[in-house]
Amino acid sequence: MVRNEGSGNIQRMVTARETPGRNQAGPYLQMADSIQAWTANVRAGDQRAMARAISAVERGDAQGRELLKGLFPFTGKAEMIGVTGSPGAGKSTVVEKLAGAYREAGARVGIIAVDPTSPFSGGALLGDRIRMQSLAADKGIYIRSMATRGQLGGLAPTTYDVVTILDAAGCDVVLIETVGVGQDEVDVARLADSTVLLLVPGMGDHVQTAKAGVMEIADLYVINKTDFPGADRLEQEVDAMLSMASRTDGWRPPIVKAVATTGAGIPEVRQALAEFRSFQERGAGKEKRRRSYWRGRLLELLRQNLFERVVRERLGDGSLDRCLDDLLEHRTDPYSWVERTIAETVGTRG
Repeated sequence: MVRNEGSGNIQRMVTARETPGRNQAGPYLQMADSIQAWTANVRAGDQRAMARAISAVERGDAQGRELLKGLFPFTGKAEMIGVTGSPGAGKSTVVEKLAGAYREAGARVGIIAVDPTSPFSGGALLGDRIRMQSLAADKGIYIRSMATRGQLGGLAPTTYDVVTILDAAGCDVVLIETVGVGQDEVDVARLADSTVLLLVPGMGDHVQTAKAGVMEIADLYVINKTDFPGADRLEQEVDAMLSMASRTDGWRPPIVKAVATTGAGIPEVRQALAEFRSFQERGAGKEKRRRSYWRGRLLELLRQNLFERVVRERLGDGSLDRCLDDLLEHRTDPYSWVERTIAETVGTRG
């Protein structure tokens, strides 16, 4: 169904092979009928079509946007699971083992591994993909590494759109591994149907369990590397934190202890995720979460498109520099200028 792209070397080969020359009329890149054909190939799990689709979306191509419009009606079936935690918590290993467990159950799995942006090339370091080599031969798993490109929150800018592509391509489960996060990188909870937070003993002070932010987004806590000293104490502290707080939906996140390198605890993680999914379905929690996600997503798309339109239509004639001159001389204020520019842009027929 889908291709596991394996390693950084393979990724570079795919990029070179699948980027058509300017004079090449690729089968997926011409006019509306070709967009329809491209959409059909992605839905069929065509490896080349999926790779091109993700690349087009990451580049911000017009074809990518048209493709997303065609794919959206066929989405909404995949279970989106976010896996987050601090650097070194073992996220890649947990994702690798969890993906293998879902494959054994017959599910098609997509993996989005968000890596830190290289300060030199601007691309992902592909460390997560390198650590998932055991999945390389499985055609039912598709792995895509993405660079954060400087975006905060733990995800890449186009993670949301790549999820749409994998969902439409027939993935039953999409695992989203965030870049190593701190306390306030919580974007994955807005995207995923369920969020797994990895903790490990011996990393920082144990008071971290009482801190707000990333600790509050988890639907499931996984204490990894429990063969290290301090695992029992960490479990007690997390349990104490949970006893002092309650969620509006009534769910009490379970705590699962694991040693991901050996696979210990992974069946329990999968079982806990299944129980949370059943809990959501009984109380319409999944629909509420997705409604909340799309509310935020629509506002974000609106901000992004309005910004791009203002830059394209109103700032290309030197008006920004003229505004700077006026600001420095206090002939205008920034708030009035922004209001006037937006009003002029929105009042222009697109």
